[in-house]
Amino acid sequence: MLVRRAGFFVLALLISGLTAVGTRNWLDARLADARPALAVPVPQALPAKQVLVANVDLPAGQFVRPEHLRWQAWPADAVGDAFVVQGGARTLEDFAGAVVRNGVAAGEPVTEARLVRPGDRGFLAAVLTPGARAVTVPVTPSSGVAGFVFPGDHVDVILTLAIPQDDKPSHERRASETILSDIRILAIDQRADDQKKEVAVPKLATLEVTPKQAEIIAVAGEMGKLSLTLRSLAVADDAAPAAAKQAPSHTWDREATQLLAPPRGPSRTVRRVSVVRGSASTEMEFK
Repeated sequence: MLVRRAGFFVLALLISGLTAVGTRNWLDARLADARPALAVPVPQALPAKQVLVANVDLPAGQFVRPEHLRWQAWPADAVGDAFVVQGGARTLEDFAGAVVRNGVAAGEPVTEARLVRPGDRGFLAAVLTPGARAVTVPVTPSSGVAGFVFPGDHVDVILTLAIPQDDKPSHERRASETILSDIRILAIDQRADDQKKEVAVPKLATLEVTPKQAEIIAVAGEMGKLSLTLRSLAVADDAAPAAAKQAPSHTWDREATQLLAPPRGPSRTVRRVSVVRGSASTEMEFK
């Protein structure tokens, strides 16, 4: 009898323990459902600014075109004071026609210190090929191809002058000569931007020459009138024979008009007579 009661007591304790554990688990589950879910932290995008960068590699001396630049998002905390930011005082179009002073790699921010814009000090020096010189010559509508010469074009320089005759001091002959060939135009008047193609009659043309060519132009300008002839971009001069490229080109006034050609008289028959005197023989001409 005592054993049976003890068995019932142990069974009751076991059932009570299991019930307590089950009740506790059920309450924990209900509390977990009622508890608000913890918010998962979402990384926030860092503020960015649109910065002007090079769209392609820009070597030193390169003329900058609008397609060479673009706006790119840049972390705001990494934007330097020298960067060009969209919405600021400078726009992308402000740098069209500038010259690269120091090379800029593609994707690298563009700063004003890396470029030289038209009108800035040192702009012409940045455009010049190393070792070259810049010389300015006056032009007129007739000598400057009527305003259709732009920066970056290549021209020939022609000198037209009067040449006095030794036998007739009062008479002068006219002649023209190509003194320089394939010379690059750096600027027309004070404009070196080759993006603007409006036609304007220039008064000055700045040429890129060697030191020796600069001396030639200085002397030629005192001798006579200088004219520019525009060279074609489509024709390759390499196709011409080397001798023809080096041959000097000049034209006399009589080649431009037949009125200056020497007059031609009627043809005369020349007769030759041999006179023999002893062992000596002499030829004489009779017209």
